[in-house]
Amino acid sequence: MNQQLKDKVDNTENKGKGPKYYIDIEGTQFPWDNDTITTEEIIELGGWTSDQGAIEVNLKEGTERTLQPNEVVEIKPGQGFSKKIGFKRGDNGYE
Repeated sequence: MNQQLKDKVDNTENKGKGPKYYIDIEGTQFPWDNDTITTEEIIELGGWTSDQGAIEVNLKEGTERTLQPNEVVEIKPGQGFSKKIGFKRGDNGYE
């Protein structure tokens, strides 16, 4: 994880009142204070390479969609969002 992204996660955890958002990446919850996250930030938090791509998973509906490079995903406050929407590495990368 690059230092800038590590600082974002660390700053979120150390603010005292808790993070505004939670991002679920392959079952691991990451605190997040920004109202958006990019495909590349998801990939880096997940610890895999960009050639694998990223998939947004609607956990409630059981649907998936491949995120495009540089795509910006809007997220919603609280842990409820991370219980409905998660992210995982792609099978074949970007198409």
